[in-house]
Amino acid sequence: MKLLLQIFTWWNGQTIGTRFHTWRNGQRVGEDELGNVYYQGGQDSEGRTRRWVIYNGPAEASAIPPGWHGWMHHRTDISPADEKYAAREWQQPHRPNPTGTPSAYRPKGSLANAGRRPRVTGDYDAWTPRS
Repeated sequence: MKLLLQIFTWWNGQTIGTRFHTWRNGQRVGEDELGNVYYQGGQDSEGRTRRWVIYNGPAEASAIPPGWHGWMHHRTDISPADEKYAAREWQQPHRPNPTGTPSAYRPKGSLANAGRRPRVTGDYDAWTPRS
């Protein structure tokens, strides 16, 4: 079943192409607390080492913890697996994207929320005859 998902979907973990590329070029760097596995290998067009992640579950970029996010985007050359990374007090743990769920943000006046939107200074007043 897992192999079929890798062949026919891109949002469940890795595709068959990513599996092959990782097998040929990837060097495992580490794993985060969510089970995502990080790799590096080869060079990109700017001469930097390519870095990628195999997600544990659906491919959701917000599921990368802050320390690994910095490593993935070449803000640091030392991976969190190679150092004792501690998140800052202002860094929050991962929350799944709530879009399309009952906990999504629905401001006043939106189609998904009852009530009227508050009037603002940039609102348009349509012209009507005799006004």
